[in-house]
Amino acid sequence: MMAEADSKKVLCEPPKSRLPVESPLCPGCQHGVIGRILCEVIDELGIQGDTICIAGVGCHAMMLFTTNVDFVQALHGRAPGIGTGVKRGLNGKKIVFTVQGDGDLASIGMGDIVHAAIRGEKLTVIFCNNSAYGTTGGQMAPTTLVGQSTTTSPDGRQYESAGFPVHIAEMLATFPGVAYSARCAVNSLAEYAKTKKALKTAFQKQIDGVGLSIVEILSACPPALKRNPVKAVEWIQEHMMAEFPLGEFKNVDETLPAYTFKGS
Repeated sequence: MMAEADSKKVLCEPPKSRLPVESPLCPGCQHGVIGRILCEVIDELGIQGDTICIAGVGCHAMMLFTTNVDFVQALHGRAPGIGTGVKRGLNGKKIVFTVQGDGDLASIGMGDIVHAAIRGEKLTVIFCNNSAYGTTGGQMAPTTLVGQSTTTSPDGRQYESAGFPVHIAEMLATFPGVAYSARCAVNSLAEYAKTKKALKTAFQKQIDGVGLSIVEILSACPPALKRNPVKAVEWIQEHMMAEFPLGEFKNVDETLPAYTFKGS
């Protein structure tokens, strides 16, 4: 009985870098699961005291209140730019990562993330993709699926007028300055483990000074999807994964230009 009790205690203990506070997120929001994985990775890599998070604007920024690391709150979409300043200003001596959502990173912040990738900044980017603007009421986002109903596309997103969903992980993988790009999910224990492995790899790329790393994570938003938590996860499995395939898109140990001009 004692062994069983001790085992349960170990399983239920939160990560050391997870603050002892209640989650401010909606029931069924998977941003909390992402935050848990993040804390586990920080603990296992032993980087808590050397880590600085740059939070974007959105529900994902609630990790400010649950993760025990230094934080900077960025303006909407500007986390990669601010992260660049922090990383360079501290001469690369700290581990700097951003936490951003699809509206924050893929819409107003598209320019910032693209240019951080172009420069090959030594940052780790955690991109929470729930296919809608969750914080402001569920409007259509750059990652909203074709045909998906939102508050600003009640009849479903029409590609003729609104275009197609943006694939951030695949796009950034094409940049020479990007060392690691992957897309994961948290809809099952198996995917939880894969997401944790991907985040560890992404942080290790920064520790090794290779280049920018990004992990896109599909995340259920029950209010935006107008479904209960169980049905919201099923929707991710049935629909989002069909549009956004999981897996690694790039994993290199050094970033080099394809060509360097050596003429006069």
